[in-house]
Amino acid sequence: MTPDALPEGGARRGFVYALLAYGFWGLLPLFLKAVSHLPALEVVAHRILWSLPIAGAVLVATGRTGDLKAALRSPRTVALASLTAGLITINWGLYVWAIAVERTVETSLGYYINPLMSVVMGAVLLGERLSRAQIVALGLAAAAVVLMTVEAGIVPWVSLVLAGSFAIYGFLRKTLPIGPSQGFFLEVLILSVPALAYAVWLQATGVSSFVLSQPRDMLLLALCGPATAVPLLLYGFGAKLLRLSTIGIMQYIAPTGIFLIAVFVFGEPFGVVRAIAFALIWVALAIYTWSMFSQARDRRAAEAAAHGG
Repeated sequence: MTPDALPEGGARRGFVYALLAYGFWGLLPLFLKAVSHLPALEVVAHRILWSLPIAGAVLVATGRTGDLKAALRSPRTVALASLTAGLITINWGLYVWAIAVERTVETSLGYYINPLMSVVMGAVLLGERLSRAQIVALGLAAAAVVLMTVEAGIVPWVSLVLAGSFAIYGFLRKTLPIGPSQGFFLEVLILSVPALAYAVWLQATGVSSFVLSQPRDMLLLALCGPATAVPLLLYGFGAKLLRLSTIGIMQYIAPTGIFLIAVFVFGEPFGVVRAIAFALIWVALAIYTWSMFSQARDRRAAEAAAHGG
């Protein structure tokens, strides 16, 4: 059943799931700032390790363990999941580090750019033709990046790597022949091997933050699991119940939350040049969104005409 054909109750439920997911992601910098005194790599390791039991419990509760067994028997699926797992680890690690060193504004820019980066990937890798509106949107986004580069004297690599890694992850994740909850469990299962080895090494060398003498840090590291797994699983369930156009609009909730926290809670600098750059990005996203809705409307009209004929 496609999202368009879902009963209204299903769409409502999907909207709530997706809203909660994007809301969690928008507030995540507050949690990551609380663990910013801990090494970023250790935080990522605990994000992986504490996500595994949550993802496993969801898998058992939804009766999807059979799909996972089939996936584990396929070398191609395991190899692809290993690649997507590596990409999401890069994304998580850079995000944790950027917030710790007060570059949260750049992370919000990265997640704003992400949908436009996906458009570029579609054109380059799939040969998709860009509409005039999409070309204008990409041009405005490029101008924003150039502006920030001139202001800082360096390319905003944090934004570009976050956007690029997540866009490639999303592209490859769609080719993984299993559902979202099974795919997430498979990814964290693969990642848990190096993560556990690293955590054990930290303990053995006496530099681990996960020790009884630091109960607050132990609790924060354990909470990395729910903070990672819950929004991802909610998003997976929500995306299955919603139209792509609805998800397309809702994806701006998270970077908007990140941006507001960066400027008004963390007090990160936001001068005139950055304001102009973000204004260009927001206009680009408005044009891109309008183009997306236009294309969806044209497709529906074409399908209706073909069906009528």
